[in-house]
Amino acid sequence: MNPQTIMYLSMIGLMAGVLSGFVGVGGGIIIVPALVFLLGTTQHEAQGTSLFVLSMPVVFFGLLQYWKTGNVNWKFGLVIALTFLIGAWIGSKLSLRMSPSWVKFIFGILTAYVSFRLISSGYQEISNGDA
Repeated sequence: MNPQTIMYLSMIGLMAGVLSGFVGVGGGIIIVPALVFLLGTTQHEAQGTSLFVLSMPVVFFGLLQYWKTGNVNWKFGLVIALTFLIGAWIGSKLSLRMSPSWVKFIFGILTAYVSFRLISSGYQEISNGDA
């Protein structure tokens, strides 16, 4: 790896970590698009690399802060984590059977939809004076 690649990877990791701690996202929103657009990986390689990163205990310190303030539902988390394992296996099997172009397209549609829902919901709350 050259110094520029290491710098890009470090920036991706830092941004994903900050966003993960701040709003609970990082892998799909930061790591995958950054690897594809900044470093030219395929969609499948970016997704696999993101899953590799998330399989490590990288979120421990963020989790610790939320746990200290009583903002972790351990029962919900355990159920989601266990079923996430099954879902990740199924999702990876499906993704790897599709062309990277289709996966990228579906990923873009999904993130656009989620973005629209979050923006409209937040705007509605702000308009109602809930901010």
